[in-house]
Amino acid sequence: MMRSMFSGVSGLRTHQTKMDVIGNNIANVNTVGFKSGRVTFEEVFSQTLKGAGSPDQATGRGGTNPMQIGLGIDVATIDTIMTRGSLQRTDNPTDLSIEGDGFFIVRGGSSGAYMFTRAGNFGLDRLGNLVTGSGMNVYGWQSYTRGSDGTYSFDTESPIEPINLFSDPVNKNKRMLAARATTSAVLTGNLDASYPIDDMEFMVPITVFDTLGNDYKLSITFKKTGIEGDYTQWEWEIADGMGFTSDDSATGEIQFDKKGQIVPDEGVTPSIIVIPNDEVGSEDIEIELDFSQLTMYAADSSVKPTNVDGYPPGEIVTFSIGSDGMITGVYSNGQQQPLGLVALAGFENPAGLQKMGNNLFITTSNSGEFTRGVKAGSDGTGTLNPGTLEMSNVDLSKEFTDMIVTQRGFQANSRIITTSDEMLQELVNLKR
Repeated sequence: MMRSMFSGVSGLRTHQTKMDVIGNNIANVNTVGFKSGRVTFEEVFSQTLKGAGSPDQATGRGGTNPMQIGLGIDVATIDTIMTRGSLQRTDNPTDLSIEGDGFFIVRGGSSGAYMFTRAGNFGLDRLGNLVTGSGMNVYGWQSYTRGSDGTYSFDTESPIEPINLFSDPVNKNKRMLAARATTSAVLTGNLDASYPIDDMEFMVPITVFDTLGNDYKLSITFKKTGIEGDYTQWEWEIADGMGFTSDDSATGEIQFDKKGQIVPDEGVTPSIIVIPNDEVGSEDIEIELDFSQLTMYAADSSVKPTNVDGYPPGEIVTFSIGSDGMITGVYSNGQQQPLGLVALAGFENPAGLQKMGNNLFITTSNSGEFTRGVKAGSDGTGTLNPGTLEMSNVDLSKEFTDMIVTQRGFQANSRIITTSDEMLQELVNLKR
């Protein structure tokens, strides 16, 4: 049988494989996070009819090259092209895309294998789990610590866990934010230096909260009481109000120098104790006041409270996801609280991952092992684009061009078979 016929068969088979890949690419042109495939060919081994001959200097005969006949074509590789697709804006808070390298980490159940995806079309189930469209949990971190400066941090060295926006092992109900008692308040502004001694007062209202979230309207009254040498004395006092009483610490004195600056002594940062009435059932509130930002000039009094901590309880209203993967809840009391941190996975050879359907990949021996999740933007991973989705990286113009070339290659190989068949037919007809 003629070698050309088998070469043609191999050509048909390989070009059909390439057409299969092209067809799959075009079919997934609008699939979120899809990575296109690419087929490359290689020649099959060649039959050697005659080996190479070396030059013979004694006889003056030159060398000869080997004589070989190729035996067709085969598929060399079917590669996954990991270039990033274009972004589509959705404004859906749970939609995420990755700006750079990395994959989202998902798993279907606590005992299943970790899988990886670039498709960030996530949502919430009725329990508050962040999940993929097929119901797989999105992984990251939930446990965090709050520093003395009020900032939150996650231990990204700890094992990853499913992200739940409604509860976690520490915070059983993240939909409600517990009240926080007021512990400090800074007062800023000016006290009018032209006030007569013991004659005029200036009152500053301030709202504080107890551990249950009850609010108390305090009134801090400032009165100029005298001048001694280089210093002017002012007395401040907090009177009892509705729902609370003040202990003996709720009064004191501050001084200003001749330049209108407050004298920094122990009276500048006093601590007061507000005692809620018995029927409230709350703990006493100890508040540190800070008068260090006050001045005394011949201008209208304009003191007001700033940086007052404490707040009432609140319910979650909405949430947002930052470029670092931080999920932040916004509550009805105006406070913000972290709900979780989305983790990413990076690989030494992303093209070595194996497709598993549903836009999912698993690791292989050539992709590199998955060891731990990392925060977005670290360890070579990209940052997140919230409210956007990464679309397919299929280039339709290239795919249609490849389709034409593949079709012509298929036709050419089929012509090899028909021509070889005609030659064989001529050979058969010789006996007539």
